[in-house]
Amino acid sequence: MMPLLAVLSGSFVGFTLGLIGGGGSVLAVPLLLYVVGMADPHRAIGTSALAVAVNAFANLAQHARRGTVKWPCAAVFGIAGMSGAVLGSTLGKLMDGQRLLFLFGLVMIAVAIAMTRPRAATAGADVHLDRQNAPRLIAVGLTVGGLSGFFGIGGGFLVVPGLILGSGMAMLNAIGSSLLSVGLFGLTTSVNYALSGLVDWTIALEFIGGGILGGYLGTRLAARLAVQRATLNRIFAVLVASVGVYILWRNR
Repeated sequence: MMPLLAVLSGSFVGFTLGLIGGGGSVLAVPLLLYVVGMADPHRAIGTSALAVAVNAFANLAQHARRGTVKWPCAAVFGIAGMSGAVLGSTLGKLMDGQRLLFLFGLVMIAVAIAMTRPRAATAGADVHLDRQNAPRLIAVGLTVGGLSGFFGIGGGFLVVPGLILGSGMAMLNAIGSSLLSVGLFGLTTSVNYALSGLVDWTIALEFIGGGILGGYLGTRLAARLAVQRATLNRIFAVLVASVGVYILWRNR
């Protein structure tokens, strides 16, 4: 049953990412632990990070074709964040698995709260990398990358506001540009975990395969349910918060 559960779990994460555009990857770790049945929290984090990276790069290609990626700003933010992800993932491997899961539960609740907050529709529409915003992008990228690496999550809910804070770019550009960082952070984290033998490659491939299928279905459905996007976001936020509370209860 494990391969089937991995595909179904990946499909659910991909579907939610395609449907509401963020926050879904935070469910990858609890799904791998409590549905697929992986026993080691560190191995689940390493496997999740790889799956998140692949899905992020796949979505990045779509945004790149639409011209919504601000490549210079995204590259500076992402490269700086990779250094943070190396440090964060190294610290995460050293922490006791149950304590790490407890902190992960707190992060899930924070993600749920962030998902319920309204996003600003516009910001600076024409942003370029310069001497003023480059230091801010580096500083914020290091911080966000560290958190992403520590918990093995994509961190899109942090990367998007981080890019806006660092450069002032428009929301649409921040969403597209964030996928480069999410992919780089996930790849860095997964490589760090893989070097310690903490990535299950078979489950990762099954999870990724399901994620691609689910993402395709979610993206198609998103256009039909655009009017209900805010409601869907709130419902999913409640689900994320509930899973976070469950993790806290399991690892109290």
